Amino acid sequence: MGDEEEQQRSLMFLLTYMLLKRRRDINHADIQRRDEIQRRIRHRQYFFQRQRRMLMMMIAGGMRSNVRIRTRPWTTTPRSDWWERVVMTEFQPSDWLDKFRMSRETFFYLCEKLRPRLARQDTSFRLALPVEKRVAVALWRLASNVEYRTISSLFGVGKSTVCRCVRDMCHAIVALLSSTYLRPPTEQELEESAQLFHSYLGFPHCVAAITTLHTAIITPSSNASDYANPAGWLSVLSQVAISGQGYFWDVCASFPGGTDPAEILQNSALWATAAEGGLSPAQTPVFMGKPLRYVLLGEACYPLQSWLMKAYPEQKSRRGCRTALPEPQQLFNRRLGRALRASEEALLRLRARWQCLSKRNDCGLDVVPTMMLACCILHNMCESHGDAFKAEWQVEVCEAENPQPCHKALAPASMDQSDAEEVRGLFCDYFQQQRT
Repeated sequence: MGDEEEQQRSLMFLLTYMLLKRRRDINHADIQRRDEIQRRIRHRQYFFQRQRRMLMMMIAGGMRSNVRIRTRPWTTTPRSDWWERVVMTEFQPSDWLDKFRMSRETFFYLCEKLRPRLARQDTSFRLALPVEKRVAVALWRLASNVEYRTISSLFGVGKSTVCRCVRDMCHAIVALLSSTYLRPPTEQELEESAQLFHSYLGFPHCVAAITTLHTAIITPSSNASDYANPAGWLSVLSQVAISGQGYFWDVCASFPGGTDPAEILQNSALWATAAEGGLSPAQTPVFMGKPLRYVLLGEACYPLQSWLMKAYPEQKSRRGCRTALPEPQQLFNRRLGRALRASEEALLRLRARWQCLSKRNDCGLDVVPTMMLACCILHNMCESHGDAFKAEWQVEVCEAENPQPCHKALAPASMDQSDAEEVRGLFCDYFQQQRT
C-alpha cells in the first residue's frame, strides 16, 4: 500500500507541474501576441503620420501664402540658387581660377576622383548636396580662408555643413590622391629634378630642398606655449621636401610651432629614406670623379649629413667679431642660397593659391594637419595640370600679418655626420672649377 500511495503522489505532482507549465506557456503566448499587435499598431500609426506629414509638406510647398510653417531646424536654412544659376552657367575661366584656384576642367577632374568618398544618398526629407557643390564649398574655404558664415550665406547651406564639407574633402584628398600626387619620386623624376637644379639653379647633383612652413592658428585649449614659434606667434609647423619642378615630394605636418626642425627631420620617414640611399638611382651616380648619391639642400637649422648640404656657418674671432669665410665657402653659400630661394618660391605659390595657410586658421588642431596635406596635394595637382597662377595672389601673401619665422642655426658639429664635410668640400671644388 505504501508503494502505491508513493506512485500516486508522484503522478499527481507530475500532472500538476505539467498543468502549471501549460498555463504559463499559454499566458506567455498571449503576452507575445498582444505585444506584436501593439507593435503593428504603432508601426501603422507612424507610417500614417509620416504620410500625413509628407502630404502636408507637399501641400504647403504648393501654396503661395505668407504663412510660416514650423519645420525642423535644417529646413529653415536659407536657400540659394547662386551655385546652380551663376557658377555652373555663367562663370568664365578667369572666375573659376579666382574663386577655386583651378581651371574648370581640373575642378571636375577633382570631383570625379573624390566621388567615391564624398557622394551621399538622398533621404525622404531632403536631397543630398551634390559632390560638385561640396567640393566647391571646401575649395572656397581653402582658397580664401573666409568665415564659415560667409560661405554659408553664399552657397545657401548651414555653417555646420560648410565645416563638414571642408573636413570631408581634406580627408578624401589625402586618402585618395596621396598615392598619385604626394609620393616618393621615381628614378626618372630624380634625374629630371637633378637636371633642373643644375641648369636653372646652378647647384649640381641635388634633387630636392627641405624647408619648414608655419601655419598660424588660434590659441589651443591646452599646451598653448608649445605652439609659440621663434617669431612669437602660435602656429603648426610642417616640414616639406620640394623638388626642382616645385612639387612637394614629402610633407610632415601637425607639429607644434616651437618644435626643433632638426628633431622633426630625424624622426621622419624622409631621414630614413635619404640615409639609406632611397633618393638616388639604383646605380650610384658619379660626381667629381667619385661615386656619390644625390643630395638634398637644407637650412642652417638642420644637421650636416652626407646627403644633406647646408651653408657654412659664420666664423667669429675671440673678440666676437665676424670674420670673412674663405672664398670657396662663400661661393658655396651663395649657390646654396640661390637654390633654396626656389623652394621659398614654391612655398609662396602654395600659400598664395591656398590662403588658409597664409592667414590665421581657425580650424581645430585635428583638422589643420590634414588641411596642410590636402593643400600640398592640390598644389601638385594644379601644377601638373598646367593651371595658371596669378601674380596678385602673391601680393596678398606678402602683405600677410604673420611672415614666416627664421629658425636658429644648429650648433656646428653637434649632430653633423663625420664624412659630410668631405662631401661639402667636393661641391666647393666644383664651384671653384666652374668659376675659373
